[in-house]
Amino acid sequence: MVLLAGVDEVGRGCLFGPVVAAVVVVNTIQEQALGELGVTDSKKLSAKRRETLVPQIQALVTDWAIASASVAEIDQLNILQATFLAMTRAVEKLQIKPTEIFVDGRQTIPKLNYPQQAIIQGDSKVKAIAAASILAKVQRDQDIIQLAEHYPEYDLANNKGYGTQKHRQAIWQYGLTPHHRQSFKIQPPPQQLELLPEQK
Repeated sequence: MVLLAGVDEVGRGCLFGPVVAAVVVVNTIQEQALGELGVTDSKKLSAKRRETLVPQIQALVTDWAIASASVAEIDQLNILQATFLAMTRAVEKLQIKPTEIFVDGRQTIPKLNYPQQAIIQGDSKVKAIAAASILAKVQRDQDIIQLAEHYPEYDLANNKGYGTQKHRQAIWQYGLTPHHRQSFKIQPPPQQLELLPEQK
């Protein structure tokens, strides 16, 4: 039986926290059943709907796994390589090996010994990728919410580590936490730009 794996990541563009990847393995019947569940790109679903879908996805599919790359790894490797590391870790955690892997985005995962296809906007085209995006998003959001309790100034429970104006304002005011990505060039919010000295 052909088993397709969908892989996606969440948190690549964030200023704070890890990048999280998930993989979902399905057969053709399960791929169709994911669509019937209402599985689609995680960005198009409410947080509550994503959380409801997670146990349904996990119960339906052949196998699934979630993994991450830490802030330290992001800073050491760069965000692209750290994303591939998280994806590789997720695939390596699988108990049931897929026939082929579909990866959301423009690039396949380097040094991974599986047939692969990169699919641009794959989370809108392949239900297994969409399911992976939901698992990764819910896991990462839960991780960030736990960390947010220690850093209330940064509004992390709402921004989930993305570079909102309120988040960047807090960074400008309070500095970076150990969970911020030191390698990211974090621009000040617009009202702070006026206060910067002119570049000669």
